[in-house]
Amino acid sequence: MRTAHRRPILLVVAFLTAFAGLVVAPAHATPAVQYTNPIAHQRADPHIFKHTDGHYYFTATAPEYDRIVLRRATTIQGLATASEQVIWRRHAGGEMGAHIWAPEIHFVNGKWYVYFAAGRTDDVWRIRPYVLENSSANPLTGSWTERGRVNVPWDTFSLDMSTFVVNGVRYLTWAQAEPGISTNSNVYLARMGANPWQVTGTVARLVVPTLTWETRGHKVAEGPAVVQRGGRVFMTYSASATDANYCLGMLSASASADLLNPASWSKSSTPVFQSNAATGQYGPGHNSFTVSEDGRSDILVYHDRSYRDISGDPLNDPNRRTRVQKVYWSADGTPDFGIPVADGPTPVRLKSYNHPDRFVRHYDFRARLEANVRPLADSQFRLVTGLAGSGTVSLESTSHPGYYLRHRDYQLYVERDDGSSVFRGDASFTRRAGLADGTAVSFESQNFPGRYVRHNGTTLSVDAISDAVGRADATFVLE
Repeated sequence: MRTAHRRPILLVVAFLTAFAGLVVAPAHATPAVQYTNPIAHQRADPHIFKHTDGHYYFTATAPEYDRIVLRRATTIQGLATASEQVIWRRHAGGEMGAHIWAPEIHFVNGKWYVYFAAGRTDDVWRIRPYVLENSSANPLTGSWTERGRVNVPWDTFSLDMSTFVVNGVRYLTWAQAEPGISTNSNVYLARMGANPWQVTGTVARLVVPTLTWETRGHKVAEGPAVVQRGGRVFMTYSASATDANYCLGMLSASASADLLNPASWSKSSTPVFQSNAATGQYGPGHNSFTVSEDGRSDILVYHDRSYRDISGDPLNDPNRRTRVQKVYWSADGTPDFGIPVADGPTPVRLKSYNHPDRFVRHYDFRARLEANVRPLADSQFRLVTGLAGSGTVSLESTSHPGYYLRHRDYQLYVERDDGSSVFRGDASFTRRAGLADGTAVSFESQNFPGRYVRHNGTTLSVDAISDAVGRADATFVLE
């Protein structure tokens, strides 16, 4: 749409909105979900569970592989500084005496359960899934009872057990080596039995790693985790060796389908989350899902490293870190995880107030307003301290760290910081209450006061605002 034709069309739209209700209402301004990564250093295979008591519970693999730890806080960010308690230690000999891996905490039928994998002191690679139980309201108190090994179908390498409910049916899912299949591990699914440490009935094999990105270093499919939305079930899993090749794949199925029929599931042909050199994040994987404090957003929880090269076996490298970021949902109802974002504050998207299906993004480094942005990271920005200081903010590109939203000849671009005072001024804005809605935001140019970031059709500029149309165009919802 050309700018010259835009104002009369918008006036017609406003008329129709007032009298016929034919136009989508402006976006509701809700607070953006933001966290600061990493949440925890040297904590791999992270699992965060939000309970009805208002607390988040966090457990993960400790690099010594010798214990199970637990933290609790009322916010996800609070887990970063919450005290950590050891709730169980490995046995001095025999079963459950080595390789204490991938604990997950769940609340099932009024009790707490921790699923974890463990080897034997006399055979550390004889890894199997086990369960602990605690009947206390607060799992940091009371005692944990060992409920023994889960009865998975073969006495083979097996780990990474998780549980979820669909349509009132509770399932157990895990990774296992199956006799006759030349892979390190595949992903399986079964119904939970009479108690949380039993599987029952049909066991479905859902993933066998065969694709190139699933078989780098090792033929691995492990760490299944489930998120649900819109009548669909999405299962992520981790693939390849646990170095920079580690990544996430995904299955999807209708919630009304027979989930124990492998044909009910569709598998992604490419990774849905993988290493990103631009942001300096490598080997993202072994994820779980939780929800934001306000319950509005799904949160991806995962581990990665801040470097690519590892000396020796990556399982002996202790520096996998727990990280979180918001899950975005595409127009087709599928989750979009974007890229593993840079350390520090997680990014937001700038959603148009008066066109709520559209977001600010950069394309060939020109700022634009578009719907259905691909890749997602091109529409994500970190709100950082303004390059010009003085209480300003700058918007740093997520996919191109070091590049910032800046105006040039009053038009908006995403360009690399050249260190000049001109650039610092052009890339700095004063964050204001939204001109059309005080619960949203507007961005006033730091070096041209009175001019605001606004959209003109599909492009963005900094303009003086004088009417209701302009105020709406210059208002954004941080999402």
